Amino acid sequence: MIKTVLSTIGSVAVTLLGLLLVTFVIGRVMPIDPVLSIVGERASQSTYDAVFYELGLDKPLLVQFLYYLWDVLHLDFGISLLNARPVSEDIVRVFPATLELATVGILLGVVIGVPLGVLAAVRKDSWIDQIARVVALVGYSMPIFWLGLMGLLIFYGILGWVGGPGRVGIFYVDVVPTVTGLILVDSLLDGNIEIFKDAFSHIILPASLLGYYSLAYISRMTRSFMLEQMNAEYITTARVKGLSEWDVVWKHAFRNIRVQLITVIALSYAGLLEGSVLTEIIFSWPGIGSYITTALLSADMNAVLGGTVVVGLIFILLNIFSDLLYKIFDPRAK
Repeated sequence: MIKTVLSTIGSVAVTLLGLLLVTFVIGRVMPIDPVLSIVGERASQSTYDAVFYELGLDKPLLVQFLYYLWDVLHLDFGISLLNARPVSEDIVRVFPATLELATVGILLGVVIGVPLGVLAAVRKDSWIDQIARVVALVGYSMPIFWLGLMGLLIFYGILGWVGGPGRVGIFYVDVVPTVTGLILVDSLLDGNIEIFKDAFSHIILPASLLGYYSLAYISRMTRSFMLEQMNAEYITTARVKGLSEWDVVWKHAFRNIRVQLITVIALSYAGLLEGSVLTEIIFSWPGIGSYITTALLSADMNAVLGGTVVVGLIFILLNIFSDLLYKIFDPRAK
């Protein structure tokens, strides 16, 4: 056990070090002068030089990287050029919005995608299987920004079934005290059902689009995993013994693909957390995706690199969580 723990810690440390090295190199090769971004193009040479030395850009790259590593390990990503606030505070403020959106999306994707994939495999080449294939194909083929625009036009603009852009209506902004940063949770904790309903009407459309995107991937992979199991000899043996189809499918075949599904769902969840940029922009969702995009367009490299490190850290943590679940669901790991 000690060897396993040390191995996990070592692999995480190496991965994190590589991530920080990549982000450091990106910050140095980008054709953006960080000094000019701070002082402006009209600053005097003496002002430019003072900021240049204050940022430590006169030191060797190895020393700069060590300083950068030290700051990141202390959760110091520098000061944002857009609002003069610490980047770490901005990330803490915007990340819960992305977390909430991606969590609702992945729940929809798993709840619908897994049963759909199982049914498609069990009823191979039937009309259910054909529908599952079409659903997956459309999910892979349709650009999410187009689906978002069409969703806003139809369900918000024409039918009025859902809320518009943003997390809540303009009259409900900052009404609920921030506890977790998740507006659905905070509104329930505050006992404000009206704001909860409004927040739900705003999140359901973008979350459904993300859920559909993950649903296409999850259902396709579930179908593939199940087809492999349904053709195995132990399934034939279970049927010969007279077990019900429910037991054969869910207690035998599905049980053997749980470990593979853990990886698929974890990667899909991570993809929603870092890949919802277009969705956040279309729906004016104040999450980390739109934050990084705005920072990149404004040449705010501290915010860009800080957000990139957080996204990379999410992938690392989700991989660790997947490994822990392996030991629970895979008897061979016990």
